[in-house]
Amino acid sequence: MADVRAVVARGKGAPVSIETVHVPDPGPGEVVVAVQACGVCHTDLHYREGAITDDFPFLLGHEAAGTVEAVGDGVVDVAPGDYVVLAWRAPCGQCRSCRRARPWYCFDSANAAQPMTLADGTPLTAALGIGAFAERTLVAAGQAVKVNPAARPQAAGLIGCGVMAGFGAAVNTGQVNLGDSVAVIGCGGVGAAAIAGSALRGARRVIAVDIDPKKLDWALHFGATHAVDATEADPVEVIRELTDGFGADVVIDAVGRPETYRQAFYARDHAGTLVQVGVPDPTMTIELPLLELFGRGGALKSSWYGDCLPSRDFPILIDLYLRGKLDLDRFVSETLALDDVEHAFEKMQKGEALRSVVVL
Repeated sequence: MADVRAVVARGKGAPVSIETVHVPDPGPGEVVVAVQACGVCHTDLHYREGAITDDFPFLLGHEAAGTVEAVGDGVVDVAPGDYVVLAWRAPCGQCRSCRRARPWYCFDSANAAQPMTLADGTPLTAALGIGAFAERTLVAAGQAVKVNPAARPQAAGLIGCGVMAGFGAAVNTGQVNLGDSVAVIGCGGVGAAAIAGSALRGARRVIAVDIDPKKLDWALHFGATHAVDATEADPVEVIRELTDGFGADVVIDAVGRPETYRQAFYARDHAGTLVQVGVPDPTMTIELPLLELFGRGGALKSSWYGDCLPSRDFPILIDLYLRGKLDLDRFVSETLALDDVEHAFEKMQKGEALRSVVVL
């Protein structure tokens, strides 16, 4: 269909490059989306570093919004001209998980069947099945979720990954309720979204924990009632002090390291809920006393993509944004061009940006 400019990672740890990428015409069940904006997510950096798979070369980018340009045979839910946010999960509706109303665990989530390729025909691995650091991308139709076109693409695209993951960790997985106490460990993009979701649900206390004062300041703007610098105080002790000595009803680990998981475990009230949404390194392990696991009760949960159903949840979050209830614009630290993605990775590693967003 078209040759486009796109961001490609050719080898482990190597700087990304701008390449000409061929995007084929959509086949059955596929759509081509003209990308308008795409957030720079840690997952893209993990792909570049070879931390997810070594199936190089990668077409990076997955947190995107744009307009459907063409559809293949059998596509009925979206049409050319529709404004969409891209989802990296497209539940099949038929597998044993979908039939049990757990579509976030779908065992047959759809991606485009055809690969996008380099100019010489080399097939590309699209990051999370999307590959949206490109002027156009090919995805499965179920990955293109129609939303209100009044939402700015720079903000709307963030729903596609980080915001949904954090917001859903609080609302869907943690089931934060009116009057609950919540602690969020790690206040980057995902943690900030968990804070915003907790505040929106009416949590009485929302305690932000991080080691970066800048991120703690961001957290307060998203609705945290308290900020805890973990370099200056034991966060478990402070969380207990702020919850009458009991611990929080829900603790969300948005970091995904053994030490933060352990903090989250002990910062819970008895029968409280721990939600892990931060993605750990495959080599990490944790050891906890079995008696503590038994005696403290409650729930230890992992949150995949905020346990969301994209076709249900994306339009809801966009509506909250348009009503002024969810400040997606505040997540956008800067906008930049395709050529600046490597620069955005550098800022990310230094903790200088909540979200850099590529605008096409």
